[in-house]
Amino acid sequence: MVSAGDFRNGVTFEMEGGVWQIVEFQHVKPGKGAAFVRTKIRNVIQGSVVEKTFSPTDKFPTAYVERKECEYSYNDGDLYYFMDPETYDMIPVGASELDDNFKFVKENMVCRVLSYKGKVFGVEPPNFVDLQVTETEPGFKGDTATNTLKPATVETGAMVKVPLFIEEGEMIQIDTRTGEYLGRA
Repeated sequence: MVSAGDFRNGVTFEMEGGVWQIVEFQHVKPGKGAAFVRTKIRNVIQGSVVEKTFSPTDKFPTAYVERKECEYSYNDGDLYYFMDPETYDMIPVGASELDDNFKFVKENMVCRVLSYKGKVFGVEPPNFVDLQVTETEPGFKGDTATNTLKPATVETGAMVKVPLFIEEGEMIQIDTRTGEYLGRA
C-alpha cells in the first residue's frame, strides 16, 4: 500500500479499477484547514492525464508495472512482434498500443515492452536513435545565415526537420521523445 503522503514522481498505484502513475505532485499546507496533496496523474493503460487532489492519509494498493527489454522483430499487419531475449518468445503487440514515436524504430532495435499483470499496454522506444536519411532536398550554398530547417525522410519512413547541410545517405541522431534532429551520428 502507498499513502498519498508518500507520493513521488513515477510511483504507480491502483485506483478506481485503473493503474495510475504520478507525473507531478505537490504537498500543500494551507494556513487554514487540513493539508492535501495536489497531483497530476496519468492512466498508464489509456494514457489520459488528470489532475486530482488527495488527503495525505488516503491509501492505495501499489501497482507493479513490468518493463521488459525486448527486440523489435517485424510487423504483420496490425501486429508488431517483439522477441524476449531470455526465452526467445515472440510477444505480439497491437498497433493501438504503440505511441506515435514508434515510427523511429527499425527492426532489431531494443525497446521496453510495458505490461501490467501480463497484459501488454505499451512500448517505449529508445530515447535516441541513429537513422539514415533516405530522401531530402539539396541545400543551397549561402543559405546558412539562419538556422533554417528542411524536411527529410529517414529509413523508417518518418519525417524529420533537419538543417540545410544534411544530405541523403547521412546518418543522423533523433530524439524519439520529441522527434527532433540532434546531430550527425
